[in-house]
Amino acid sequence: MNTVEYSVDADGIALITIDVKERSMNVMTPDFLCDLAKVVERLAADDSARGAVITSGQDAFMAGADLIGLVDQFEERTDAAEVYGFCKGLQRTLRRLETCGKPVAAAINGTALGGGLEVCLACHYRVAADNPKSVLGLPEVQVGLMPGGGGTQRLPRLIGMESALQLITQGKHVKPVEALEAGIVNELVEPGSEVAAAKAWVLKSGDAVAPWDKKGFKVPGGAGLMHPKAIQTLMFGTSLLQKMTNHNYPAPIAIMSAVYEGTVLPIDKALDIETKYFVSLLMDPVSRNMMRTLFINKGEADKLVRRPTEPGKRKVTKLGILGAGMMGAGVAFVSARAGMKVVLLDTTAEKAEFGKDYSRTLLKKRIDSGRISAEKAKELLERIYTTTNYDDLHGCELVIEAVFEDRSIKADVTAKTEAVIVDDTIFASNTSTLPITGLAKASKRPEQFIGIHFFSPVDKMPLVEVIVGEKTQDVAIAQALDYVQQIRKTPIVVNDSRGFYTSRVFGVFSREGINMLYEGVKPALIENVARHSGMPVGPLAVTDEVSLELSHHVMTQTMTDLGDQYIGSPADAVIATFVEELDRKGKKSGKGFYDYPESGKKHLWPGLKDLYPHAEEQPTADEVRKRLLYAQAIESVRCMDEGVVTHPADADIGSVFGWGYPPYTGGTISFIETEGLAAFVEEADRLVAKYGERFSVPASLRDMASKNERFYQRVS
Repeated sequence: MNTVEYSVDADGIALITIDVKERSMNVMTPDFLCDLAKVVERLAADDSARGAVITSGQDAFMAGADLIGLVDQFEERTDAAEVYGFCKGLQRTLRRLETCGKPVAAAINGTALGGGLEVCLACHYRVAADNPKSVLGLPEVQVGLMPGGGGTQRLPRLIGMESALQLITQGKHVKPVEALEAGIVNELVEPGSEVAAAKAWVLKSGDAVAPWDKKGFKVPGGAGLMHPKAIQTLMFGTSLLQKMTNHNYPAPIAIMSAVYEGTVLPIDKALDIETKYFVSLLMDPVSRNMMRTLFINKGEADKLVRRPTEPGKRKVTKLGILGAGMMGAGVAFVSARAGMKVVLLDTTAEKAEFGKDYSRTLLKKRIDSGRISAEKAKELLERIYTTTNYDDLHGCELVIEAVFEDRSIKADVTAKTEAVIVDDTIFASNTSTLPITGLAKASKRPEQFIGIHFFSPVDKMPLVEVIVGEKTQDVAIAQALDYVQQIRKTPIVVNDSRGFYTSRVFGVFSREGINMLYEGVKPALIENVARHSGMPVGPLAVTDEVSLELSHHVMTQTMTDLGDQYIGSPADAVIATFVEELDRKGKKSGKGFYDYPESGKKHLWPGLKDLYPHAEEQPTADEVRKRLLYAQAIESVRCMDEGVVTHPADADIGSVFGWGYPPYTGGTISFIETEGLAAFVEEADRLVAKYGERFSVPASLRDMASKNERFYQRVS
């Protein structure tokens, strides 16, 4: 067997060691599932073995299912019975382990997640190494799935429904010490002694019968259709899930149902309930979308799948930042946190120090919450050096410009920087809208000029958009991606265009909302449908947060640059009215589409109704949803058609992690695939007839739909 080793010692204890050698971490591959089933049968039939200990031959215990294999395996499967038969295999193996008549202990030497923890839950005793870097949990909900190896049935029977549901529906990880306190593990020991402790339990007091297989067993805290505590847990849990998911995510609902139904049944029937719900999720496109984008594609991006093979990796040890405003200050913090020396430059010492204050504020919060020591915080702050002197940029491997969105200002700081930096320094602009190729004209070294677009707040937002100009060469792309990996962000690589990818498509979302406002659609309907569809905030609220003033600046700059080629929309007039006539410039100024009172919550400005009277006939919620989601998806296809985005994975990652396109869709391109290309094109044509040419799809998409092709199919 290639993935599981079996041996019996002189005391009659079988040591079962999981070691999936072809993977950097143990995962449940088809080979492993087959090998585990064989080993369990061997244990049951081995008269020389009085019990067993299961452990890992790697640093982590086990990470769970092979999600890449799951996506590949079930992409085309539509036969529920076939999928059910496949999924039931692990259930049978773990149940056989649990009822083999011999005590089995898990020696959890490291992280145990998903199926890895489910293997442990099927053991009669669990010993965990007290390793602060290890975590235990059932995180399947985070990729649109639920535990499929008994987790929804064994964990509630072990620690109670309420505690189990909090962990499973949120996919929470817990440290070993927390797992002990919760009752998930029975014993905590020093790292390296977990196998010995597990063997000791088997020899001294090994009980070969799980609690739920004993007569009179009751779920801790109660269960049952009429049990007051159970009813309360499920009522509150259902309400909380509605608030968290808006019923866009089927997995949490399936988990609640499986726990509710399963805890009133014998364990074997309960496990069958779990499998049926698991299969329903596996065949749902939401799980495919989430696994592919949130795990597989993101994982490849984090490993720099788009990085040129040459030149070799080069770490940034000294970083220059031009501009200590909100973006520059955020970049300074995440870079210093990654261990770099940071030169934070602004026009005055006061402005530079004000930028450093951002790091001081963040660190104080972390010190107060116990997330960082005062000593570590001091070390981080000492890595940020504020200055007004460009000479201090000498020796930086990378310089990032984060000044105001004005070409002349950016050109000025570019020239001053290039006068002092060394030949192999890469220069990057953090612009969110201005084309990189145009900005690079101010550089004497356009081949080393690149865009690195951060999202605000930098310390929280996971995505960084790397923008390649016409003359940008591989050396700049490689350095930019190496830097993004250093600060532990997820990069996508796009080619230059106005607004690039993320700002361009995000702008479509906000402008479509403003278009609807202009048409007389009730603003509350626009905002609420956007949020219920899965967007983090509505288009009017997010325009306020970005600022109407910035939207106006970008709009006028684009009009100037494009001249007669500029294609306007009703949103232009709305933005101009708010900025030029009403002086309502957004959240920072205290008024925009919303009012922001000093005391109390923000609320939609009552004057909106006077400016844009409500239409007598209001659209349905589904119509508003389609306009918002389709507009973004169509613009994403245009970006791919123009070569701005070169891979559907980058479009999906950028949309989900960049501006919050609903994760359950998998991103803008996966959304189209889920709708079905032919159905999407047909619906877009209807929207064109009703609302205008902005909903027209590129000829390439129409051609793909006629051939029944898919985006991911074309690049696989």
